[in-house]
Amino acid sequence: MAYAAVISLKQTIERLLNSSQISLVPPSKKFIKSAYKHAQSLQEALKRFDSCKNNNNERVNALDDEIGETVRKFEDVIESHLSNQFISQYEQSHDEDHEMSHPSILSVEMEELKQEIDFFNKTIKKMECEYINELNNSAREEEDAVLSRIGSRGKKSKMVGLSDQFREIQMRLLDLTDPYNYYTSVSLVGMAGIGKTTLAMQLFEDPLISSRFDCRAFVNVGQKYELKQILQSVLAQMNPEIEEVLKEGGLRSLYDLKRMMYPNFKGKRYFIVLDDVWNNQVWGDLRKLLPNNKNKSRVLITTRLQHVANYNPDAIHEIRLLNKEESWDLLRHKVFDEMPCPCELEKAGKKIAENCEGLPLLIVTVAKLLSETDKKPDYWNKVAEKENSVLMDANDQILKVLFSSYEYLPQYLKACFLYMGVFPQNYEISRSKLVKLWISEGFLEPITSSRTIESFYTVCLEELVSRSLVMVHEKRSITSYTSFITNTKTCGLHSVLWRLCNREAEKNNFSHVISSLAKGTKHHHRRLCIHNSVLFAFKSIAPVSNARSLLCFGPYHKYPLPICLERLRLLRVFDALTIRMYEFPIEVLKLVQLRYIAPTYDGNIPSSISKLCNLQFLIILRHLNIIKSCLNSSYLPREIWNMQELKHLQITGSNLPEDPCGAILPNLLTLLDVMPHCCTKEILERIPRLAKLGIRFDLANDHDAKSLNWFDVVSKRHIRSVKCVAMNPIPMSEVVVPPAPLCTKMYSGLLKLSLSGFGYPWEDISKIASLWSLKVLKLRRYAFRGAKWETQDKAFRSLEVLLIEDSDLVEWTAGFKTFRCLEHLTLKNCHKLEEIPRDLYIRQSIELVDCNASAVACVKKMQEEQRKKDRNFPKVYAYSSV
Repeated sequence: MAYAAVISLKQTIERLLNSSQISLVPPSKKFIKSAYKHAQSLQEALKRFDSCKNNNNERVNALDDEIGETVRKFEDVIESHLSNQFISQYEQSHDEDHEMSHPSILSVEMEELKQEIDFFNKTIKKMECEYINELNNSAREEEDAVLSRIGSRGKKSKMVGLSDQFREIQMRLLDLTDPYNYYTSVSLVGMAGIGKTTLAMQLFEDPLISSRFDCRAFVNVGQKYELKQILQSVLAQMNPEIEEVLKEGGLRSLYDLKRMMYPNFKGKRYFIVLDDVWNNQVWGDLRKLLPNNKNKSRVLITTRLQHVANYNPDAIHEIRLLNKEESWDLLRHKVFDEMPCPCELEKAGKKIAENCEGLPLLIVTVAKLLSETDKKPDYWNKVAEKENSVLMDANDQILKVLFSSYEYLPQYLKACFLYMGVFPQNYEISRSKLVKLWISEGFLEPITSSRTIESFYTVCLEELVSRSLVMVHEKRSITSYTSFITNTKTCGLHSVLWRLCNREAEKNNFSHVISSLAKGTKHHHRRLCIHNSVLFAFKSIAPVSNARSLLCFGPYHKYPLPICLERLRLLRVFDALTIRMYEFPIEVLKLVQLRYIAPTYDGNIPSSISKLCNLQFLIILRHLNIIKSCLNSSYLPREIWNMQELKHLQITGSNLPEDPCGAILPNLLTLLDVMPHCCTKEILERIPRLAKLGIRFDLANDHDAKSLNWFDVVSKRHIRSVKCVAMNPIPMSEVVVPPAPLCTKMYSGLLKLSLSGFGYPWEDISKIASLWSLKVLKLRRYAFRGAKWETQDKAFRSLEVLLIEDSDLVEWTAGFKTFRCLEHLTLKNCHKLEEIPRDLYIRQSIELVDCNASAVACVKKMQEEQRKKDRNFPKVYAYSSV
């Protein structure tokens, strides 16, 4: 993890050099710049590791550990020195009321660290040279590391489960409808151990498929790709005579092998399986050597990597995890073969299979362990309840297969992956929260200057998804309104990968999960994670800790809890939304390195919080979401305008105050959960980069018309996403009295709009329908009311996602050329809606949750009509939430 440590050090020095609130006393800047240059040089050396194929070199890995430890210790020295000077200067300005009255600029002197800086520079230079030498030696050893793949073929075993995907791929390979008769490449993609090789072998040996081809070859490629070895294996399986020649030592040159490909495949219908492919170049190189016989030849590729599957494939199949029934069938087959399972073991057996979370490799490994023991109910029950080590032992046995996915990651992604382990097992991780935490941690920097740090981190998450390491739980409603492509809204890890994460994180001192009072923590743990008992966890934190993060999960803790943050003086991230705080933790104000803070707290925010000059994310939620009315809502301290680094501000039920000095928040992108009173022209003009705004309304208690004319101000700002929620909607009645009318001139660049609880008449939606750039529209809790909605002609020209939830809508008609770009339609709790417009053109999906049965029947009838006409129709999901 040296690479992440170097990036963190660089960012620490950059903040020190560039901060407007820190003044470096000469010649401090000269000293610290020398360390920065050495860190830059070291970073370039570490990047070379990604191009080295032999990443199992023990000496290289040991040097990486040594470099990481040296860099982290030096960063501790710098930040400890900075924190000490911060506290020293601020304690000198302590007033009578024990409230910090801080100086506006912190004066920092680094000359006393000159010896440490010189030692770091010399040490790291020596390590860098040794690291480069070892990489060069590793490259020379690579030529002998690739094993021969002549006659390579996966181990044949009976496939259990995935019968639907088997039939789908089988029909694709046997497809006779291709009018061009070209060869077709089909890709199977999925995480390690999900059964890609078994499925590919089953297809390879299938009689229907094998009888269709003149010749076949099954080649295991692996990470260490060599075209020469691939060609030897393919030719040996295609032609027995060539196999004998190869065994006798003939055809050794790559040129000879390439020359043999065309005549041996000319005029033949061939089927080639390339198993476990890690490089785009494999299929790219092989395709150039294969003749296009126009006879429906096929190439099947299995891979863990989406970008490999996307490399000019004709079809991509994402292999899914097994469901509960398939998992039990596989476990039962592996333990009992064709014999029936005893009735007394069946209940426990099904639970054991379920604990494997649908991963075939884990199920097979658990089954092997069960087969080696007595098949007794007591033992199986203990395995099912995880009271013995069987599941853990099985995880350990398959670790080598899983580890290659982590090992193959580029340097900049390894820290991102390990960070996923700070969350509890099977935790649903919010993409937006994860990206905020990654930014606050500071272990990454954009590879290219054309990307913002936010977009780069989001792309990093998508890369982990595309490498089959992270599972997407819920997809985002839109991708277009950002400058990058991302589909993930919430995600998580399979349990086997979560355990891999925690093992590697603990090994590298990257993070530590505090699971009991007995285990405790060590001073060198970089991140501390609390998954269970918060009370015991705080007692186990080491007296002096260099941890940069404290992340609290687990059950919500609503009673007073002593929090001792003075032990964590170098903290950057404090995430404690699961802990209700009755008083603001004043020791937080001494954490000068803090970049992210998120507690649950009902009181007022102290003005001295503004002295956290590095703070980027300030998130404070209220206990049980109890919010004051607009008339009694509190204001943040005026000093909030001095927090120039803020990117995200969310303090539920509080307002931004006006600042008589005219200060601005130049980096604030997101402002959430504010009352309409602070959405004035004067305030919003001081947030020039604001892109996302969330407003809470109290319609029952606030009758001030000015606060309800929110679009008059918001529509004049270049805000891309707006969410407005009525907290206390006016009770429904026959006569609907909506708030002030929607503005007739909204910002045409608005991309996402979410409304909840306002009760506007459907006629008013025409003012939204004309927004040419609107991509997402979410209407919740009677945002619009009335029995009939007639969508005008050519309305919602760019809309991609439409959600209607809790509506009294009965009849919905669509005009000419409406919703021409709509991809997803979701209807929830629309009990009165009888049907959706037949003229709607929806590209991807229709989801109906707790809707009228006639509306569901209407959609399914439309789907059947289109199927009979051989036309595409979006996927339909209709279900009850109960």
